[in-house]
Amino acid sequence: MARKKKELPLLQGVEITGIAAEGRALARIQWRPEDESRIVLFVPYASVGDVADIQVDRKKHSFAEGHIVRLVKPSSARVEPRCGHFGLCGGCKWQHLPYDEQLRWKQQQVVDALERIAKVELPEVSPIIGSRQIWEYRNKMEYTF
Repeated sequence: MARKKKELPLLQGVEITGIAAEGRALARIQWRPEDESRIVLFVPYASVGDVADIQVDRKKHSFAEGHIVRLVKPSSARVEPRCGHFGLCGGCKWQHLPYDEQLRWKQQQVVDALERIAKVELPEVSPIIGSRQIWEYRNKMEYTF
């Protein structure tokens, strides 16, 4: 007999506060009302400042993963993705953010990985130099069968 799958909650009014690896946004949520500690919730295709209703898809001990069901209040940083396949093919995960924001958050990921995870003390980090060609240069597609 198969184990009964645990029903995971729909979280309402979650505010996105950061961007993590692989373009997933993050929020810190209180999982249980009686518990004061917070866990990290990873959400793809969200932007810092978004307020959304999020369906939790997976829950682990220290983090959860979910997806946006309804965007309650879009971030002022959010832009309309240019590609009609955005979110489907897996080639680009950042098109809902302006290019300068993409660069800023990608740089922050590198700094976080070196300082927080690798415990490397960094000198002042210069900003990323962006490309002049910001569209139609990707050559990666992922297909699921």
